[in-house]
Amino acid sequence: MGRVFLSPRMAVQRIARNWQQCGVLMREQDQIAADYLGKMAKQYASEGFYAFDDPLEAAVISALIGLVHTELDR
Repeated sequence: MGRVFLSPRMAVQRIARNWQQCGVLMREQDQIAADYLGKMAKQYASEGFYAFDDPLEAAVISALIGLVHTELDR
């Protein structure tokens, strides 16, 4: 018998994938941004899901941390 629910980490991965797929419907510049957000959410998902019960909240904070790191490295 398989899983009946997603683990928080799997849910964050699904959210990030949805963000990336959403970009396909947008202009090219926005596609790049949506893909980048998805990658950032995946990159920091492990840390984010330990701190938050809600996978969406973990994905959002993970993406924001990635963006802040990028901005600080400039």
